[in-house]
Amino acid sequence: MMLSKSLINNIFIQALVFPCTVFATDISDNRQQELIHLIKHDCGSCHGMTLNGGLGSPLTAEKLEGKSPEALSSIILNGVAGTPMPPWKGILDKQEVAWMVKQLKGGTLGNN
Repeated sequence: MMLSKSLINNIFIQALVFPCTVFATDISDNRQQELIHLIKHDCGSCHGMTLNGGLGSPLTAEKLEGKSPEALSSIILNGVAGTPMPPWKGILDKQEVAWMVKQLKGGTLGNN
């Protein structure tokens, strides 16, 4: 069976973009609780304590629906130049960010 060049390129790109997503469940329960606290308090200080927006845009599942996990991870890790959104690279790793994005997009932080 011969794979097309576009399929091979797609697989290669996904391997580069999604390496941390596969292991996102390897985060300990304790670290997950720390990340939830960080989202609610650190992120919440700009994005609103209920994540419905404030200085920063809303982080609700509904508002994030059209945004890819890769784009959101990039924003979290690299920040947004010219805005108050700081880079979290060096504080959070890719695996943690992937887990956070999954929680935000899934709307699972409301009851934690």
